[in-house]
Amino acid sequence: MIEIKELTKRFGKKNVVDKVSLEIQPRAITSIIGPNGAGKSTLLSMVSRLLDADTGEVLLDQRTVNKWKSEEFAKRVSILKQSNYTNVRITVRDLISFGRYPYSKGRLTEEDKKHVEQAIDYMNLHDLQDQFIDELSGGQRQRAFIAMVIAQDTDYVLLDEPLNNLDMKHSVQIMKILRKLVDELGKTVVIVLHDINFASVYSDRIIALKNGKLVKNGPTKEIINSESLREIYDMHIPVQEQNGCRICVYFNSHA
Repeated sequence: MIEIKELTKRFGKKNVVDKVSLEIQPRAITSIIGPNGAGKSTLLSMVSRLLDADTGEVLLDQRTVNKWKSEEFAKRVSILKQSNYTNVRITVRDLISFGRYPYSKGRLTEEDKKHVEQAIDYMNLHDLQDQFIDELSGGQRQRAFIAMVIAQDTDYVLLDEPLNNLDMKHSVQIMKILRKLVDELGKTVVIVLHDINFASVYSDRIIALKNGKLVKNGPTKEIINSESLREIYDMHIPVQEQNGCRICVYFNSHA
């Protein structure tokens, strides 16, 4: 389990994340939502050790994340940042193989190759696997990076706005794949999302931040309602029930 205790990050005089405490529930999709500037990506970066906290701590299996050896941490937690770029001209398959580095140190075993193949299959990248990354569209490149994270085969998968640059079809595909990772492989997925409808349809739990503070944390059905969303976004957001899912009508939090 991941535990976040009194976590604070300050930039200048502003607390971007302000004394946030919560637990990440295992074997579930937890979506982090909130207005722009709420501290969502900053929180995820501290959980994944990409950013040091000013105060507070993050615990993985009751050990502070900073006390884990990098190699062992990389076998438990994978992270996909909001902006991904490589200036090395490599193929899609080679990029995905980098996900196995904590295990293989660059020398792939048959077990490593099996995970690479599984990731290619999950992301339906067979037709693109031999193309170079710099030849792909933004959406195709994003799918390749997500496949790299899948190949890493960690218990915890942290994704910062993975639907960026994806059209509706591929966004749905990604969310269905993340759902499969939880339901079929028992992964724990934490994802920063701007689109509340995707969060509503695919998430088990919602964490809502506003001005760096935790304002909501709980099961999706308890949070995706007009009253809670008004508190989070300071505006009325109509919510309808469709096929057992709560849908926010004509709304995306970029607006």
